[in-house]
Amino acid sequence: MTFVEMDAGTRKVGLRERTRDAVRAQIAEQSLILFDEIGFDETTIDDIAEAVGISSRSFFRYFPAKEDVIVGDPLPLGIRVRDSLAAQPAEVPLWAALRAAFIPLEVITNGAPATGLRVMRVMMSTPGLRARNLEKHIAWGSLLVPVVVARLPANDPRVELQAQVIVNSAFACLDVAFAHWTASEAEESLASLLDVAFDTLAPRIP
Repeated sequence: MTFVEMDAGTRKVGLRERTRDAVRAQIAEQSLILFDEIGFDETTIDDIAEAVGISSRSFFRYFPAKEDVIVGDPLPLGIRVRDSLAAQPAEVPLWAALRAAFIPLEVITNGAPATGLRVMRVMMSTPGLRARNLEKHIAWGSLLVPVVVARLPANDPRVELQAQVIVNSAFACLDVAFAHWTASEAEESLASLLDVAFDTLAPRIP
């Protein structure tokens, strides 16, 4: 759900936005339930509209397509991860800084584990959504690579390549940790799984 700050000077606009966010959250919740129970491809927009009590046309006022319920715009969260990485002190090793950059994902997951499990189950069982997840990594990579480049030796002509390898290795750790977290039904914490994943590669990455 999107969190909206309401300015006292624009109270009516803020209220309208809060109402819109509430409807959007309801659509997302019902969609996830149907995707998880019936299957993403098997669930139609009409099924979602009926479950929420809106018209099929109204669905598209809140989401451009079914895929956006699961993936949506990757940039806002990617920016948070990028900012988390950029905020790590210079003396923190690069690989440890990247591990810390994913803490915002832990916070979100810990706040709504049931929703997170539904999202991951649906994504992992739907090839089209896995492709969208790859697009998310590409978008996040465009944000993270410059920060990593700034932490690597500037005189190395292959610094861009090295940064891309390191960032994509971090994404691999993230994906594997999420897969194990989902398989365990969140019995193992995402944080501990990320620690294991990152520690596995730590000896090879600065």
